[in-house]
Amino acid sequence: MTANTDSSGNLSTELRELLDKQSIHEVVLRYCRGIDRNDIELVRTCFHPDASDTHGSFEGTVDEFIAWAFHLLSRYDATMHLVANHLVAIRGDAAVAETYGIAHHRSADPDPRRNLRVGFRYLDRFERRGSGPWLIARRIATTEWVEAPVDGQHWPIPADSAVGTRDGADPLHHLLDEL
Repeated sequence: MTANTDSSGNLSTELRELLDKQSIHEVVLRYCRGIDRNDIELVRTCFHPDASDTHGSFEGTVDEFIAWAFHLLSRYDATMHLVANHLVAIRGDAAVAETYGIAHHRSADPDPRRNLRVGFRYLDRFERRGSGPWLIARRIATTEWVEAPVDGQHWPIPADSAVGTRDGADPLHHLLDEL
């Protein structure tokens, strides 16, 4: 028996909750990576198959959401979702997570609707079904504020810089392949 287990070798309640919260947080991070790297299948792994999503003007199933979101994402050259405050309340095999974030959307199109920053919150109901992982069962994405950059705010990326891509050529995939 260690300080993290009980007499039958089970994890302590506190350690189990900490591991569950970390698992939930990693789903949120995987979702952001999937959106920003244009990886539909990675986004799909974050949801239960019967999940629902309410995202701005959209409300529907996870499959409908993915089709809607990736259609919109095709209008941008790049997006970057940054998440910060993340609180999770767990009760049994259900949890609610509130995650604050800022999403940057960038396009060569000068239209401010194609170049903006959005403050948002993901309000997620997570469920752990059977012996499976924690996944999103229901998401409500709130919009807290929207800003468009002023003229001249975007600077060009130097030609000799490593640049992220929204496909398998992104430098991340090269590093992952080395594992």
